[in-house]
Amino acid sequence: MDASLVSTGTDEKTWAGGNRPLKASYGKLMMWFFIVSDALTFSGFIASYGFSRYKFIDSWPIADEVFTHVPFLHGVPAPMYYVAFMTFILIFSSVTMVLAVDAGHHMKKNKVILYLFLTIIGGLIFVGSQAWEWSTFIKGEYGAVETKGGKILQFLDTDGKRAAITEFAIPIGTDRTNHVESEGVWFQSETSLPTVTIDEVKAGFLADESLLIRTQYLDENGERTVLSREESIHVLENDGKLIVQGANLKHNEYGTPLFADFFFFITGFHGFHVFSGVIFNLIIFFNVVIGTYERRGHYEMVEKVGLYWHFVDLVWVFVFTVFYLI
Repeated sequence: MDASLVSTGTDEKTWAGGNRPLKASYGKLMMWFFIVSDALTFSGFIASYGFSRYKFIDSWPIADEVFTHVPFLHGVPAPMYYVAFMTFILIFSSVTMVLAVDAGHHMKKNKVILYLFLTIIGGLIFVGSQAWEWSTFIKGEYGAVETKGGKILQFLDTDGKRAAITEFAIPIGTDRTNHVESEGVWFQSETSLPTVTIDEVKAGFLADESLLIRTQYLDENGERTVLSREESIHVLENDGKLIVQGANLKHNEYGTPLFADFFFFITGFHGFHVFSGVIFNLIIFFNVVIGTYERRGHYEMVEKVGLYWHFVDLVWVFVFTVFYLI
């Protein structure tokens, strides 16, 4: 065979190997591999959320009714305002990270320090805000009643606004104690008792004729179904089982518990990424301060941690969209 017709596999090759394939260092290449694998993980979580929401579309909580709280503004309805603020802070921190990377390319140490510091502050504000949002979501605001079938019953006043169960419940005065180990062979710890009992809520509801019950299901107009006074009394007296205040992995005053499960898991997983990114940025920040990268002659570590931070910000855009906007 003519040797000129045999390809050696080395001519006109885009990447011939070496220490910088595709003109990227080993560290940057591995960071891209991690980002791709982590993106697939988040994609699986978000896809699972989408399928579950589609299956329970008629009873899925409405974000504008769930995320209405703003720190220091108790009782002021401001749907999505604080979540929008959190999103702005995280996106702004991505901008400061870009500026830090650019300053590193130009070997401007002081600017790298400044912009990295601002990025860290933005990350801390976001993580703290997410912790506050979790605590508010867990604590709840109005409370609801869960039926024997696991459905949620919410209460409305004459203006169609949510009524807190603690405001209309009539105290009965029965003794209520936490379950303790000595009361049974099989013991399961109990954290805290609801502020009111189901009997107190029933008594208060019957005494106040202006109250109605709203179910977790949507009507043909996309609004929660509101029962008549007679229907409300019937369903509360016959199906009302227990008081639900806030949300956890088993009960959710806003609707189906599956929403709370996904919320805690996906936002918690993302929050862990942001917290990890803050730690990474802190380590890089102190290395910049002591001149480690100045002595190396490059700030590639800033660029690598910047890739991770941009990925975390991008993921939040998708999480924000599916949980809060759609």
